[in-house]
Amino acid sequence: MSISKQWTITIMSALLFSMSATTLQADEEWPAEPPSEPPAHWGPVGINFEEIPYPYPVHFLELNRFGVDMRMAYMDVPPSGRGNGQTVLWQHGMNFYAEAYAPTIKALTDAGFRVLAVDRIGYGKSSKPVIPYNFNFVAANMKSLLDELGIDEVAIVGHSMGGMVVSRFAMLYPDITTHVVLVNQIGLTDQRQSRPWNDPFAGSPGVTSYRSILAGHQRYFPKDWPPAHLEFVRRQWGQTLSGDYPNYAIVRRLQGQMLYDDPVVYDWQHIDSKALILSGEEDGLAANFVELAHHVNSELQNSTILLYPGIGHAPQIEIPDQFHTDLISFLRSDPNEPASQWK
Repeated sequence: MSISKQWTITIMSALLFSMSATTLQADEEWPAEPPSEPPAHWGPVGINFEEIPYPYPVHFLELNRFGVDMRMAYMDVPPSGRGNGQTVLWQHGMNFYAEAYAPTIKALTDAGFRVLAVDRIGYGKSSKPVIPYNFNFVAANMKSLLDELGIDEVAIVGHSMGGMVVSRFAMLYPDITTHVVLVNQIGLTDQRQSRPWNDPFAGSPGVTSYRSILAGHQRYFPKDWPPAHLEFVRRQWGQTLSGDYPNYAIVRRLQGQMLYDDPVVYDWQHIDSKALILSGEEDGLAANFVELAHHVNSELQNSTILLYPGIGHAPQIEIPDQFHTDLISFLRSDPNEPASQWK
């Protein structure tokens, strides 16, 4: 593999924790309920997560898109024991990044999978360019990574906005996609039919408030708030205090605009890879999520659906044991057999 095309950084957790007095320790005693205002000891967080340790070595793939040089961060995690020969490409949600799915990465690698967990361009430790974001761009970046690593067959899993990414990827690259898993995907309708277009560069993007960030995360959980999830709120809030936030705010607005400008609702009918909709029924991000999820299932050529009653937008957090058991079972299934026979 060319060194000029891939930069590798091994991140030492202890060193990074010492770099920032504002970083919360792993043994932090989290409050049962999130505070109404950000705690006084919370401070800025770099927009590229320089002070956030990842659980596995982080690598960077060099890309040039739209005439702009950029780096895409990813973790390439081998099986922790005997490998099963399968590779899983994991795609994160809009408010997250690869590190946020560390428990799922561990569950998959413990089960024998090799896992590629990517920070998409504009997220986590990856570059934050001001460019015209779209899902073809994202899918092409994923394919470039697979080509760089010499991987010619992959199962793809996407949570939330990541579900839109894997929908487009599966449509564009069917010959290398064995399995598709959509975990509480957003973008289930074509928003252009319900609201007018807005210019993402019109006016100042402003600064997102702590309460707005907190409310967005609280929508993920219909029942009990998981106290440790406050760390993800802290990080997102901390980025608004960074000196680089004005540029990042524009990037965030452009990513949000991508959801409107580039819907994936017309992609599903063209996906013939074995697919699973694996989601919590009480998804607070869509008023009629169950109906919409079943519609996606009817559009896909070879799919099945498993919904968890009483569970919200993040089943990997609310019911991790059950979620990981079902996910691993599906990914292990024969890709050439009908999805309807999986379970």
